[in-house]
Amino acid sequence: MNSNSVNTSDNQKQAYKHTTLITGGAGFIGTNLADALLTEGKSVIIYDNLSREGVEKNLQWLRDKHTANLRIEIADVRDEKALRAAVEAADAVYHFAAQVAVTTSCNDPLMDFEVNARGTINLLEAIRHSEKQPPLVFTSTNKVYGGLEDLKVILKGDRYEPEDPLIAAAGVSEARNIDFHSPYGCSKGAADSYILDYARTFGLKAVIFRMSCIYGPHQFGTEDQGWIAHFLISALEGKPLTIYGDGKQVRDILYVQDLVRAMKIAQQNMASLTGKAFNIGGGVENTISLLELLKIIEDMHGDAIDVDFGDWRPGDQKYYVSDIQKFHHEGNWTPEVNANQGIRNLYEWLAEFRNIPLTKKTYSRESI
Repeated sequence: MNSNSVNTSDNQKQAYKHTTLITGGAGFIGTNLADALLTEGKSVIIYDNLSREGVEKNLQWLRDKHTANLRIEIADVRDEKALRAAVEAADAVYHFAAQVAVTTSCNDPLMDFEVNARGTINLLEAIRHSEKQPPLVFTSTNKVYGGLEDLKVILKGDRYEPEDPLIAAAGVSEARNIDFHSPYGCSKGAADSYILDYARTFGLKAVIFRMSCIYGPHQFGTEDQGWIAHFLISALEGKPLTIYGDGKQVRDILYVQDLVRAMKIAQQNMASLTGKAFNIGGGVENTISLLELLKIIEDMHGDAIDVDFGDWRPGDQKYYVSDIQKFHHEGNWTPEVNANQGIRNLYEWLAEFRNIPLTKKTYSRESI
């Protein structure tokens, strides 16, 4: 695939100083990170093949807000030549480009592997052979821990809770053995393992975030990925949604601005954090089940959501909550936006983005 470079600056030959490369940078996490870095005056290269629906709108928003220091490379991580050229210009790298859905990985495992595993090796090789060898922060997934079938749970109301009091108190830690489930879990897990080994074998500087559920502005959620946004969009547009499983599965959720802050900390402290993987999410203070989220949305929106239930998906965990103590101690980081506030923020952003008025009948701040 050929790259198509778009530079938002009038000076096409601008020399970028302290440049950050964000693969998959037109996605919702990349857009929020790019906005934060550009606001600080840093230069950013967004490297994205624009395959995900809606991301062109994120790029347009960034172009409108930031008239300088933004460079856009429309290219794929499977394009080794384009990727190496982008890496050569970078002082730091964040790797978000990925195939993100378990269902898609089951339908097309080869494509999933080529993007997630081979694409990551392409990036690692580009960094290894580059002059500056820029430090890397990679977004892995809690799916590397598998389905957690051995984690015994009990039912409490509309949610599952772990029987183990230590996990109930702190969540799942990095000491947990990895156990890849589904093609998606295998491809992301392979990428995760390769990055740790490149740090060990070749001395590359890299940090891995094994992430739980991230949500926030610029997220175009689907039933496969970005489920909080997907639920909110369904409510705002009056559309039915499907829950896979019984809806009582529990996740910890993290607002994207808290994630951006953690990522910047990882880059700033790369010397002490390199070669390590961290579980990143909202932690035990920010947990929610799917049914609990539905109740919050219905109370906030004023109307019930039409819900169907489907079969459990491969590797779906009944309970996953990140133990975030390791990064808390080593990075001096704690989530600041609680779940109720974050969900309300995203609800308001989605309504504004879709030009859906929030009347007193459908929404009241006092109701939250």
